[in-house]
This record gives sequence, structure tokens and C-alpha cells, in this order.
Amino acid sequence: MCGITGWIDYSRDLRTELPTVDVMTDSLLHRGPDARGVWTDEHVAFGHRRLSIIDLENGDQPMCTPERGRGELPRAVITYGGEVYNYRELRAELVRCGHTFRTASDTEVVLRAYLQWGEKLVDRLNGMYAFAIWNSATEELLLVRDRLGVKPLYYYPTPTGLLFGSEPKAILANPEVQARAGAEELADSLLFLRTPGRVPFAGMGEVKPGHVLRFGRRRLSEHRYWALHSRPHTDDLDTTVATIRELLEDIVDHQLISDVPLVSLLSGGLDSSTIAALAQKHGPGRLSTFAVDFAGHTENFQPDPARPTADGPFARMVADHIGSDHHTITLDQAAVLDPAVRDTVLRSWDLPFHFGDLDLSLYLLFKAVREHATVALSGEAADEIFGGYLWFHDARARAAETFPWLTIGARSGLDPKALLGPELQAAVDLDEYTADLYSTALAEVPELYGETAAERRSREITYLTLTRFLPILLDKKDRMSMASGLEGRVPFCDHRLVEYVFNIPLGMRRYTGEEKALLRDAARDLLPEQVVHRTKAAYPSTQDTGYDSALSGALTAAGPLRTYLSETAVRDLAAKTASGTALGEFERIGTESTVRLDSWLRAYDVAITL
Repeated sequence: MCGITGWIDYSRDLRTELPTVDVMTDSLLHRGPDARGVWTDEHVAFGHRRLSIIDLENGDQPMCTPERGRGELPRAVITYGGEVYNYRELRAELVRCGHTFRTASDTEVVLRAYLQWGEKLVDRLNGMYAFAIWNSATEELLLVRDRLGVKPLYYYPTPTGLLFGSEPKAILANPEVQARAGAEELADSLLFLRTPGRVPFAGMGEVKPGHVLRFGRRRLSEHRYWALHSRPHTDDLDTTVATIRELLEDIVDHQLISDVPLVSLLSGGLDSSTIAALAQKHGPGRLSTFAVDFAGHTENFQPDPARPTADGPFARMVADHIGSDHHTITLDQAAVLDPAVRDTVLRSWDLPFHFGDLDLSLYLLFKAVREHATVALSGEAADEIFGGYLWFHDARARAAETFPWLTIGARSGLDPKALLGPELQAAVDLDEYTADLYSTALAEVPELYGETAAERRSREITYLTLTRFLPILLDKKDRMSMASGLEGRVPFCDHRLVEYVFNIPLGMRRYTGEEKALLRDAARDLLPEQVVHRTKAAYPSTQDTGYDSALSGALTAAGPLRTYLSETAVRDLAAKTASGTALGEFERIGTESTVRLDSWLRAYDVAITL
């Protein structure tokens, strides 16, 4: 896992721009604390920060092919971040094709796969990755992102070239870029969804999941190499459960490949417990597992609709069952409210998206895990794939003509407009903007001839969740883990599993009446019965009202967004928390999003144009 950046400019000699390239590269130090490298030619500069996972002694980047192209220039150069889990199989195939290797790294496999198959190499990769390849002969750049978008990749066209980076900060480090935001960018930051390709910084884009971007002297083009397709599901129930289990066994086995210590996160929920159990089964020795808790949280736990049970006892139950070496990272309120931690989380995101205290505690968890290991497996994406969220089966959410999670949120008090003043509401028509985004997303959903209206709606909800909701969670996992120099792996995001489950009909998915019934059956023999049937509980959130009070205090502080907020709404919120009343979950989310947006505008000196 690494940080990558680069600069293409056909109008200047970038060999004279090393100071700027160095700043861009070192802005990603947290993503790659083990090594750095820079490679330049006349019109191209690549930077790389390395977190060493595979072939620790070799594999430094940017990596060049030893074969020569025109003159003395390398034929191809790569700066790469991520993991290709089937690299050993690809390496053997490339050896049969006549290639020889200097390293044991997956980076060289990807580079040589490009030499062998060109852009079609993407069809052969299984993993999470974002990389850039420069072809010296054609003077073209190739930017590639994995199918689900687990690893990030941003770009910024300039009048004479293009900048790219694993995070926006690498692009913003170039003096040619000014941080700007208009009405649509502000709207994106207030909505709880991610539109592929869109970034809150005006003029900046992201390489969409499952896409290749090609840039040359004459044009910038984009090609989609992977998409979800609809096809009839012909397997019976027993075969379906067995296939899911076989896929999970193979996926986890491949994702255990590492030359550094590897652990697994364990909340005691179905998803993380399944991954931890399989990791213990396939691993070389006793697995270490990690959970997070707040001081006094388990002892004084108060159930709510999102968290009916505390994680701690279930995590310990699973650890005892599978025989892992279990650790609980206990956080106190002071750590979560620490201004330095909040600033680190904000600058790790670069973007004004938010999960509030969930981001803060996740960062602190990863920071603690990093003291023990460099790689951590986790259970993200199981709810999105197997239908674990309330909106998959809630009648009103399924019937709503909008993103279904927004309907659930609205019923519980989530209103992105609640704190906005009239000027900003006039400039950002969130209702109309959301409707446009929804219709665009809905038009992408692949159709299956002959399916019922209910089956069609289930397919739509799954597609929307995978492409507009899951990216927020993957962004969060990537930013918070990489901020600590920790690689987070997400086995449920293997595209083979996603493709298979996407086409399983609704009746089979919930044949027992429980959400994620297929996953429960597939993991039944791995886990305690209480965990197999445990009701979903969201990631733990602090229940200390002092957090809400501090949050409202941040909202009332002067900032660039203050002139665009409703003074009455802000005053009412402050009075509520001052009285010791706890904010509702979605009321807190709305407040967090506004505070985060204000902090983002200030930290990045973003120029607003309404």
C-alpha cells in the first residue's frame, strides 16, 4: 500500500521542477513511511511513497522496465499503490510468455502485465489498486483504479497537462492549483452519498471505480472496464450458499499474503467475525484481533435503534471461539475531542465528508493497531452486498423515489438543509440536485428481462448502495487507515463475490426472514450461534453528551461558512446541547456535516463561488 502522484506537462521540461514534485510526493508521507522515490523525464514526473508489504528489500518505485524504448528512455514506468492478490498466478503466466523478473513484488507483475497485454491487463487483476503507467514511446499516461474503488485516485487537468495523486493534497501541493468550490461542490459535501467521479474541489475529478483514464497530447479519454451486469441466477439454495463460502475461503486465503504482520478487526458482528474466523483458519499461526470501545461504554451501554447490543461481549465470544489473541482498544472522551486528532482526521480526508466521532475513533483504533501490525482485514461491504441495511427491506424506503438511505435518515431527523441560511439554500437546491443525481444513478442499473417489480427494485437498491453509499465507507477506511500507515484490506469487496451475490434474487437472499441470511448460513459452522443470529449493530458511537456540547460549540465559532448559516437554527442547537440534552443520531450527523464543511473551507482556504 502506497501513495502515488504525478505531473504531466507537454509545454515544459519537468526535470527542472523537482522541488515541486518533491513537495507533492512528500505530502503523501503517511501513506508510505518506509521509502520514497521520484522519476522524471522531459514532460513527466512521478512520485511514490512506499508502505512495504510485499518483497520488502526490493520493489521500490517508481519502477522502470529494463528494456529500452526510443533513445535511452525506459519503455514504461509505473507508480503503483495497492495489492494485486493474484499476482503470483499472473507472474507464472508472464514467465511462460517469456518475461524475466528482477523482484518478487506485485508491482513488477503489474508493469510486465502492461508490456504483455497493454490496457487489457485490467481484466486480469484481482485486488485493490490505483496506479499510473507512462509509455515513453507514445508519451501517454494511463491511470487505473480497481473495480470497487477501494483505493483512491484523483486528477486535475491543466491547460497543458494533468496532475494526479492518491489524495487531493498531492494535487493541491502544486502551485498551479487553487482550492475552489461552487454551489454543486458544497451540495456534494452536504449529501450523504458519493457520485462517482465528482470531487468537492472544483476542477478536480476522481478516476471512477472500474475505469481507465488515458491522457495524451491530443485528448483525455475514459474507458469503463468493469460494471455490474444482470443475469439469471440458476443455482439452487444449497449451491448458492456453498458458492459464497467457497469464494470467501479463496478470497481470505489470498488476502493473507503479506511479508509483514497482519491482523483482523473484530467487532463481534457477523461480517468481521466471518473474516476473522476464516483468517484464523487459513493463517500460518494464531491470529491477533482488535476491537474498539469507549471508556465505560460497555458497562453503561444504552441500546438504540442502530445499536441494539454492545460489541464488546460478542467480540470476546468470537475471539474465544476461534482462538485468536484478542485486544480491545479503549478510548476516552478526551482523545476523541482532542483538536489535534480532529485536525488530523480532517486533513486525512482532504474532503468535507464525515462520519463524526466514528471517523475520530476509527483513526485512533488504527493508530493503536499500527503499533502491532502493518495490515488489517475488516468486514466492510458485507451489508452493501448482502442487504444488511434497514432500507433494503423497509417498505417506505423501498418505495421512495430517492436514495433509500436518505428516506431512513429523514424519518429520523436527518435534514441536510436544517442549519443553512436562505442565501445558501437558494444557491444549493438540495432537493432538485438530489433528484437529478438519483435519476442519473437509476438509469445505470442493468435490467434483467422478466424479473418482477419487487426484484427490480431490490436490484436498484443494491446497485445504488454499492455505487453511491459504499464509496463513502471505503473512503473512510482508506483515509483513516493510511493516516496511520496501516493497510486496510476488505475481502468482501472482491469483485467475484460482488458479481455473484448481485444477481441472487430477493426471495433467496432473505429466505429465513433475516437480513444477510445467505452469509449467516455460509458462516454458520465458523461462529458461535449467538453471533450467527446477532442483529446488526452499527459501529460504536460515543454516548457522552459532552461530545454533543463540544460539537455545537464548534458550530457557533466564527468560520467561512458562518455567514451562510441560519442564526436561529444554530442558536437553538446550542441551547439544546447546553441543557445537557443529547442530539439524535441523525441530528448529530447534520451538525457534524456542517462543522466539517466549515473546517474544510478554513483549513484548505477554499474560495467559494455561489
